[in-house]
Amino acid sequence: MKIKSAADYDQIKESIVTIGTFDGVHLGHQKIINKLIGIANEERLQALVLTFFPHPRTIVQEDASIKLINTIDEKAGLMKSYGVDHLVVKEFTKEFSRLTALEYVRDVLVNKLHVKHIIVGYDHHFGRNRTANINDLKEYGAFYGFKVTEIDAHEVGDVAVSSTKIRAALTKGDIITANHFLGYNFMLTGLVVKGQGLGKTIQFPTANLKIEESYKLIPKKGVYLVQSVIDAQLVYGMMNIGTNPTVSDADKISVEVFFFDFDQSIYGQVLIIQLLDRIRDEIKFPKIEDLKLQLESDSQKAINRIKLLTK
Repeated sequence: MKIKSAADYDQIKESIVTIGTFDGVHLGHQKIINKLIGIANEERLQALVLTFFPHPRTIVQEDASIKLINTIDEKAGLMKSYGVDHLVVKEFTKEFSRLTALEYVRDVLVNKLHVKHIIVGYDHHFGRNRTANINDLKEYGAFYGFKVTEIDAHEVGDVAVSSTKIRAALTKGDIITANHFLGYNFMLTGLVVKGQGLGKTIQFPTANLKIEESYKLIPKKGVYLVQSVIDAQLVYGMMNIGTNPTVSDADKISVEVFFFDFDQSIYGQVLIIQLLDRIRDEIKFPKIEDLKLQLESDSQKAINRIKLLTK
């Protein structure tokens, strides 16, 4: 599904391609992908999404601060679930950004991706300094033998959604809004590693999630209602994002999950944790006993919300 090296391009036959960063693969992106899949089926082409990593802003504008809604693996999983045949991840470098429009179309789209149809937004720009536009792409299509389908503003404009809005919502801890715009539950993916074991001493043992990708956006610190699928079983729980100020003076952010009605070792497993709602801010308590009482209150509140969700 995920293609990173040029050698893998050999897998691709005649394709219909859409192009973009697609961070979040949100509702607006899904409208484009649905159109891509529909045309691919009609014209018997492979449905291909060309995306870039790292985010072009980190290279062109040297903006290292941008965090992404999806990891590459999360994006690949979403694309596969929506019916995309290939997610081609093109490394975005300064050298790549300096390709002329002709070099980009000829060397990447035509010679490597075997494009027969391209579907892009009305405001799509490409090539060195983003100087080429949709009209230039249509001219190249006439020469190289591929069609161009333009998505105009009103086709995606009725969904007032953007990756920027979703990032802002997550930064504020507004999971409900973020999930609404995404069309699915925001997720954190990580390896379960051993922690200090303090949760177990107060009857709230947690799974400590190690998120390898430093570019992944972590929502605002606090306690969240979450769910995960573990060994084919849907499990609910509470997740804390923060520094555990009651028991630690460290500044390092940790992600810990306490699962309800769950008692098995999951060390070494990679879990996908879906965030459903936010319960409260992270609080520093004067005593461990106060923290335990708060967690008991949080868990009751979370269980009540689960009952509403599963009615």
